[in-house]
Amino acid sequence: MCGIFGMFGKEANVSNQVVNQALATLEHRGPDGRQHWISEDHQVGLGHTRLSIIDLEGGTQPLKNEDGMIHAVVNGEIYDFERLRKELQAAGHRLATASDSEVLIHLYEDFGLDALHQLRGEYAFIIWDERNGRLLAGRDRFGIKPLYYTNYQGTLYLASEIKALLAAGVPARWDEESFYTALHLGSVPLPNRSFFKGVFQIPPGHVMIAMKEQQQLYRYWDFNYSEREINYHLTESEAIEMFREQFEEAVKLRLRADVPVGVYLSGGIDSCSILGTVAKFHGQGMKAFTLSFTDAAYDEAEIAREMAELTGAEFNPYYVSSSLLAENFVESVKYSESLVVNPHSVAKFLLSKAVREAGYKVVLTGEGSDEILGGYAHFRQDLLLYGQENVSHEEKLKLLKELKEKNSVSAGVIMSDEVAATSESINSVKRRLGLMPSWLESYRAGGEKFKLLLKDEFNQKYVNFNPYQLFLDQSSLHQRLDQVHVLNRSLYLWSKLFLPNYLLINLGDRMEMGHSIEGRVPFLDHKLVEFVAKLPVSFKIKDQTEKYILREAMRPVLSKKVYERQKHPFLAPPSLQEKDDPMFTFVREYVGDHLNKLPFFDVKKLTGIVANLKNMSFQEKKQYDLMMIGVASTLALQEQFRMEA
Repeated sequence: MCGIFGMFGKEANVSNQVVNQALATLEHRGPDGRQHWISEDHQVGLGHTRLSIIDLEGGTQPLKNEDGMIHAVVNGEIYDFERLRKELQAAGHRLATASDSEVLIHLYEDFGLDALHQLRGEYAFIIWDERNGRLLAGRDRFGIKPLYYTNYQGTLYLASEIKALLAAGVPARWDEESFYTALHLGSVPLPNRSFFKGVFQIPPGHVMIAMKEQQQLYRYWDFNYSEREINYHLTESEAIEMFREQFEEAVKLRLRADVPVGVYLSGGIDSCSILGTVAKFHGQGMKAFTLSFTDAAYDEAEIAREMAELTGAEFNPYYVSSSLLAENFVESVKYSESLVVNPHSVAKFLLSKAVREAGYKVVLTGEGSDEILGGYAHFRQDLLLYGQENVSHEEKLKLLKELKEKNSVSAGVIMSDEVAATSESINSVKRRLGLMPSWLESYRAGGEKFKLLLKDEFNQKYVNFNPYQLFLDQSSLHQRLDQVHVLNRSLYLWSKLFLPNYLLINLGDRMEMGHSIEGRVPFLDHKLVEFVAKLPVSFKIKDQTEKYILREAMRPVLSKKVYERQKHPFLAPPSLQEKDDPMFTFVREYVGDHLNKLPFFDVKKLTGIVANLKNMSFQEKKQYDLMMIGVASTLALQEQFRMEA
C-alpha cells in the first residue's frame, strides 16, 4: 500500500522539486520511504511513497524492467504473486525484488494490456513504456485503490489523492456541476468525476493509455450477471460449499504479509465471517479491532466481543465519543477529499489511528459483501417492489411495513418512501432501467431537500439538468442489464456509484491510509464476485433473509446471534439529536461561524436553520441531520483546500 504520482508532458517541465512537492502530500500513504524517477528528457516523472508490507527491505519503487525501457509505480496488493513470479522467471525474466508489485511490469512486457486479466487484488498503477512512447494508468476492478488525473497546461498529472495534484501546481477549483449532481446522488460525484474542476478518476476496471497527442480509457472488466437463472446447474448445497471454498481462498490470500495482520470486527456477518475463517485456519490470537458508540442503537461492541471470544481472538474495542467525532471531523474530510453525510467516516478514521498505534499496518475488512449479496434493506425493498410478481399487493405492503420497522436506522437514509410516479426524473430512470432503485429514490428525495438550501441562481442554472441520465449513460445499461433480474440491476448501479465513490473512500482507503493502514477486502476478490454474479437471486435474498448463501456457508464459524441478526448499516449516531451533544455544538457553530465562506448555499436560508436548531423537535432535527453534515463537509473542503467557486 502506497502513494503514487506521475507526470507526462510535451515539454521538459518535470522537475525534482515538483515531484517532491506532490509526494510530500502523500507521506501518510507511505511513511516508510519516498523515491522518484524522471526521464532524461524531463517529460515523464514517476513518484512513490512506500508503506512496506511485503519484501520490507527490497521492495523499493519506482520499478523498472531488465533493460530499463519500462518504469512503473504501483499502489496496493497483487495476490497470488508468488505463482506469477515463478512463471515469469521460467520465461526468462530476472526480478530485482521479492515484492508483489514487480510482477506487473514483467507481465506487461509479455502480455501488454492483457496482463490486467492476470491481476488479482486491489491496486492502482502508472507505467511508462519508453519503446512505445506511452503511459498507462490503471485501477482495480472495483475502485478499492484510488487514482485521479488531470490535464493542466499541456501536462498529464496523476496521483493517488487530489492533494498531490494541487501540490504539483494544479489549481483547486470547485466543479459546480459535480457538486450539484452529488447532492442528488447521495453526496457522491459521478464515477469518473470529483469535486475538483478538471480532476477526474480512472473508473474502476479501467485503464488509461496516454500518448503525447491523445488519451483513451479502456474498460478491461465488469460485472457479468447471468441473464437466465433457470439454467443454473448447482444445487443449493453445492453452491453453498463452493461459495465457502471461494471465500476461504480470498481470505487466505489476503493474510499474506511480512507484517502482522489484524481484522476490523463489527457485529455484522461480514467481518465476523472473515474473523471466523481466519480462526479456522490460523487458530487463536488474531487481533480484532472494534468501534464502539455510546448510543446503544448504533453500538455493536458486545456482539463483536462475543464473536471474538468464540474464535479466541484478542478483542480491542475503541470507544468513540461525540467529542472525538467533532474534534476530528475537519481533518477526516481533508483526507477523504469528498462530502460526508454521517460521522461514521470520522469514527473509521479514529479506529485506523488506534490500529496504527497498536503497531499494525494491515487489516482485513468487510466492505463489498452487501454490494454483491444484497445486504442492505433497500435491496430487499427493491425485490419486493419490482421482483416478486407472485406476491399480492396486500402482502407486499405488509412485508414492506415489516421491513421498515425492522430497519429503522436505514429508513429515511437509504430506504425510500413510496415512489412518486409523477416525477419526470423517476420516470426517466424507470424507462431505461425498468425500476427506480429504492436507494436512488431516497437520494433523489434528499437532493430535493438540499435544493431548498441553495442559492436561487444556482438552482436556476440547473433547472433542466438530469443527473440520473448522466449516471445511467456512464453505466452502459443497454449493453449489460436489460435482461438480468431487477435485484442485480440495483446491485450493479450501487456498486458503480456508491461503493467506489463513498464506501471505499469514506469508510475504506482514505480513512485507513490517513493513518498508514492498509485495508484488504476479501469480499471484493474478483473470482468470488464472478461466482456470486452467476448465482440465482434466491441464493442472495431468500424469504427476506439477506446474504443467504454467506449466512449458510459461514454458519459453522459464526455465533448464533450473528447468524440470526439482520443487516445493520454502519452509521454513527445522529449529530443533531441532543442540544448539549458536542457534535451538535460543532455543526451549529462551525457552519454558523463560516456561512459567508460557503459556496452554492443561500446564507439567509442556512442562517435561519442554524438559529432554530436548538428549538427544533427531534423529528425536525433528524430531517436536517444528513444535510447539515453535508454542509459542514462542504465547508471543510472549502477551507482545507482553499477552493475557488
